[in-house]
Amino acid sequence: MRADRLALYTTIYPGVEKYLAVWYQSVSLQRDRDFDLWIGVDSLSVDQVIAACGSKLDATWLVATDGDSPAQIRCSAIERMVDAYAAVVFVDSDDILHPSRVEGARAALRDHDVVACGLRIVNEEGHDLGVTFEPLAGADLGTLLARYNVFGLSNTAYRSEILRRCLPFPAECVLIDWLLATRAWAMEANLYFDYTPRMAYRQYPANLARVLPPFTPQQVLAATERVLNHYHCMLAPEWELGATYRHRLHTARDRVEVFYQSLTGLTSRLYRYVHALNQIPPQYIWWWCVAHPNLEDIWKK
Repeated sequence: MRADRLALYTTIYPGVEKYLAVWYQSVSLQRDRDFDLWIGVDSLSVDQVIAACGSKLDATWLVATDGDSPAQIRCSAIERMVDAYAAVVFVDSDDILHPSRVEGARAALRDHDVVACGLRIVNEEGHDLGVTFEPLAGADLGTLLARYNVFGLSNTAYRSEILRRCLPFPAECVLIDWLLATRAWAMEANLYFDYTPRMAYRQYPANLARVLPPFTPQQVLAATERVLNHYHCMLAPEWELGATYRHRLHTARDRVEVFYQSLTGLTSRLYRYVHALNQIPPQYIWWWCVAHPNLEDIWKK
């Protein structure tokens, strides 16, 4: 176990190649250099990644085998890291680390089990859009996690002792970041959100979790299906979950199921909901577009 060094982990996959040079430069510019870089490689070769980064990387490589799902790739990597390091810092390979990213994570992990930081939202070219991804000041993170997420695989860090207890996760899991954070919450881990932005978070058409409006009907339905997948994985009977947490997640899931059935049952209602969604003030957190409480008069009919 490396007590002082951290593991810094990312996954690289087709579609992010054009962002890798800037990403790796931001890794190289960290003020805290006491970490080891781990890279999961999905459907690319190590040589392709090195070429896209424009530099030879000093990293531990984990190359996916044929048939591995995104969840399996990440689970295998996490299983190895938690046995070798006291903590793991997660970053996305299409985002940009601020120089304080590792430094801030290390400081927060002294007092907390799971930490996340704010993200400045940028466009595809990396230009700042003037808004920060963060929960409302004073938000109860547990209450929020039952319905939304602010703990992504770009802005979080975990003590290995709690991260190990969150494993394994289902091969079909799509929202691994939310699953890990919700499991940690249900284990009564000490969660913390650092409102200092320490990442730049790209928004572009291929984003899995869109934050910025305008949304399309197709994006809202796809987001809802991913959220339902999350609840399916969280509520799987084989995963031990306290009765209070299971009840809260069941209630949240039932709400989203009503929402999904409502919008898929009537196309005009879906379009009316999306139009209204794009008119209200946005929330810069993941999955806020799903079953918005201010629009219940549309989707609960």
